[in-house]
Amino acid sequence: MSFIGWIIVGLIAGWLAEKLMKRDHGLLTNLIVGVLGAFIGGLITSIIGIGDHNDFGWILSIVTATLGAVILLWILGIVESKTGTRK
Repeated sequence: MSFIGWIIVGLIAGWLAEKLMKRDHGLLTNLIVGVLGAFIGGLITSIIGIGDHNDFGWILSIVTATLGAVILLWILGIVESKTGTRK
């Protein structure tokens, strides 16, 4: 997937994760969360042996990145609640 493709997947995944986790972020934060989510989701799928996403294309990439982004936001929510930084 091209660099532009990763940005598009990151934006979509970050936006979906934001909606699923009932958060309110901006476009840049959604992109960062989506790209980090893609990395986390990719690590998880490689650990459990699901394999290469090139066989399934954009949809599986978006699903994987979204699940990783949701996990990231969930972990950040736990950290924020323990430190009292979330408003």
